[in-house]
Amino acid sequence: MERLQEKLGYRFRDRTLLTTALTHPSFGSDHHVAHYQRLEFLGDSVLSVIVSDYIYRNYADFDEGDLTKIRASVVCENSLAALAARLELGSYMYLGHGEIVTHGRNRKSIVADAFEALLAAIYLDGGIERARAFLLPMLETAIAESASRGSEDY
Repeated sequence: MERLQEKLGYRFRDRTLLTTALTHPSFGSDHHVAHYQRLEFLGDSVLSVIVSDYIYRNYADFDEGDLTKIRASVVCENSLAALAARLELGSYMYLGHGEIVTHGRNRKSIVADAFEALLAAIYLDGGIERARAFLLPMLETAIAESASRGSEDY
């Protein structure tokens, strides 16, 4: 967990939040511990607020429809899975046996969900500004690329 925290550029005061964010429901059920689904729920909203706020402030000439398309392109499963892969998030996850043998550490849906949970954990531990500082450097290029596509079909 120390190495992951270095990659994140964030050190948790409450490490149980980090552990929970990395615990898949299959492991949680097998070991009777909390898993990431509640954090994922919150992380989805934190992600949306941070990205929406950023694009609203930085793309003043874009209308609501274009802002929505930009946001959708960067908060989708593929984008989040790519961010999780950059962090090698799957290698830090607690998975049940079934998920391990079926390569769950590399499954987009699992690592994307864990990324949202991780964002929520940072938000709960350090606040919205710490979550923003963690997230935006990873997404600014993707947002700019999406914005440059104009009104293409997202």
